[in-house]
Amino acid sequence: MCQGSICPWRDPLPRLQVWTWIEPVVASTQVATSLYDAGLLLVVKASFGVGTSSNHSSSPSPRGALEDEQQRAISNFYIVYHLVMGLTPLLSAYGLGWLSDRYHRKVSICVPLLGFLLSRLVLLLKVLLDWPVEMLYAGAALTGLCGGFSAFWSGVMALGSLSSSEGRRSLRLIVIDLILGLAGFCGSMVSGHLFKQMVGHSKQGLVLTACSVSCATCALLYSLFVLKVPESKAKPRKAVDIVPGTVGRYDTLDPDQTDKQSVVRPPPPPATAKPKQIIIGLLFVGAIIYDLAVVGTVDVMPLFVLREPLSWNQVQVGYGMASGYTIFITSFLGVLVFSRYLQDTTMIMIGMVSFASGALLLAFVKETYMFYIGKVFVILQLSLTLTGVVTSTLYNKIYQLTMEKFIGTCFALSSFLSFLAILPIGIVAYKQASWLQPGDITEK
Repeated sequence: MCQGSICPWRDPLPRLQVWTWIEPVVASTQVATSLYDAGLLLVVKASFGVGTSSNHSSSPSPRGALEDEQQRAISNFYIVYHLVMGLTPLLSAYGLGWLSDRYHRKVSICVPLLGFLLSRLVLLLKVLLDWPVEMLYAGAALTGLCGGFSAFWSGVMALGSLSSSEGRRSLRLIVIDLILGLAGFCGSMVSGHLFKQMVGHSKQGLVLTACSVSCATCALLYSLFVLKVPESKAKPRKAVDIVPGTVGRYDTLDPDQTDKQSVVRPPPPPATAKPKQIIIGLLFVGAIIYDLAVVGTVDVMPLFVLREPLSWNQVQVGYGMASGYTIFITSFLGVLVFSRYLQDTTMIMIGMVSFASGALLLAFVKETYMFYIGKVFVILQLSLTLTGVVTSTLYNKIYQLTMEKFIGTCFALSSFLSFLAILPIGIVAYKQASWLQPGDITEK
């Protein structure tokens, strides 16, 4: 058993045991997810590639035309796939959260893990039985109906909070987030090599998909039979916890704490009510604009690297996906360092500027090394990335329409929107400095 200095999330009240750790579930689930994401892209590419080659076997066509047709087919597949994956959790995620709060904390973890396992099984069966690509939509629907990643991650955060003390909770949540990134990085690094194990055979991708199913199965079995929910013990608090995240710091609310709510405080001056509403509105505007930039770029990037000028193979695709997971490492280090010296809005703008700069470089990528230079800026972002079904569809359509003219249109648009999103955040930072009153500064 490690010492408290090595495992800072350990706490004498309650005393943590190995079976209360959520980290093995997070690690195995993310390895399975990274293998699945790479396998899905490569399997779909291989499926549409076979169809394209057979359709054009009698009349030869330029390589560029065949690539464009394949890219449109893959892009159309991902449009429907992201629609199914993004909309179906709306039917179940809230209900799972309610059941988890009312009955058992593991509900919001085990049910999404079951959905993850089923979707990976669908991909494995597609490789084994040569199912049509449309069957993969069923796997996305099963994942969404079981709650998806949103329900799973909310359950992970809840269980991680319960198994840590108030003083160590911030660091515990950051460590869980870091483990997620490290597991995804390792899985993506080996994904291309595993996919190549069956090259030349009809069951291409069998080893990769089988490994993904195995990791997902281990995560589900561990959560069902090993993972225990720790008992929470109420404890008087002296101050509100400050939890650092990828967008800075935010106050956590403890439902067990009722004494603080009963303290009578003087009402705030009427003049400060409107500025706070303006700040909230500006933050929402900045987040929405930034979301338009991020989601579209992330969804189009795997398609971009498959065709000229990059034309990546299976191993290079895995390495490229692995580079995206380094954002968790940089976020972990950045929050630990910058949160001591910079304001939240300053860290948000740092993330937006880095993403906008990286997206602008990606718009003019011609060689592989240029892609990684752009990724260096992208992975420095510290801002929250939301999901957007409409954005994914829009960017895929823009990519299809402009691939023959200027293939970097999506990335140039993303860079413009990212820089545009900086404006409301900068206004918030300026207004906060001007509206700050001496009474607003409190001892933490």
